[in-house]
Amino acid sequence: MAMKIPFLNRPPSIAVLRLQGAIGAVGRGTGLSDAALAPLLERAFRRRRPAAVALAVNSPGGSPVQSSLIGARIRRLAEENDIPVHAFVEDVAASGGYWLASSADFIWADESSVLGSIGVISAGFGFNELIQRHGIERRVHTAGRSKSLLDPFRPETPEDVARLDRLLGPIHEAFKQQIRSRRGDRLARDADLFTGDIWTGREAVKLGLADGIAHLVPKMRELYGEKVRFLTYGPRASLLRRFGLSADDVIDSLEQRSAFARFGAGRG
Repeated sequence: MAMKIPFLNRPPSIAVLRLQGAIGAVGRGTGLSDAALAPLLERAFRRRRPAAVALAVNSPGGSPVQSSLIGARIRRLAEENDIPVHAFVEDVAASGGYWLASSADFIWADESSVLGSIGVISAGFGFNELIQRHGIERRVHTAGRSKSLLDPFRPETPEDVARLDRLLGPIHEAFKQQIRSRRGDRLARDADLFTGDIWTGREAVKLGLADGIAHLVPKMRELYGEKVRFLTYGPRASLLRRFGLSADDVIDSLEQRSAFARFGAGRG
């Protein structure tokens, strides 16, 4: 009679990693960065040999560099361990948030999720007329004529805008290449998907930006069995955050609410 070894008959596990918040907001708050996520991703892909990794994505975007670093790490770990990756979009996966989702093999969304914003933005304010009205003189001394790029207290110049365009263009091209390489033939050929526009879940599926409408738990059970186990990974809150809010928490909350609000994805 063959002896049954319990751990050999364990149901498959799914590693669940939450990617929530603005990307690159490090040093303050709970923003997403490659350095912060690296140990979590390592554990998610290697611990107990999961059948798949599920990314719960809820991000309005942020740093293009951190988006690229995090996405590349996800792909390296997926390929090294031969583990499929599924991204589940919650409220929003826009700009860098969609870059993270595109690192998965499959992207699933809710009907009301917001996806896309495949573009690059640089925003600021101009205060030169305000300080002139109040008799304030701006004094700036630089070594290097390009050091004072787009100074908000000086009038914007065509030269400054041209230099900024030279920066934004290559970043946008890298973003487009990422989406083309990851989504491939699934992308609709008769639509311009790289204008920075956004779409709801069902529209995103039609355009090939997502693979279907689905939620994490039922979809993973459908694909990997009803008895599948979920192992959740996420950053631990510091002691200060466990017992109260700091001024930085309030600033982070306002910044992230503003970022989510751009896509009509308010968070309570």
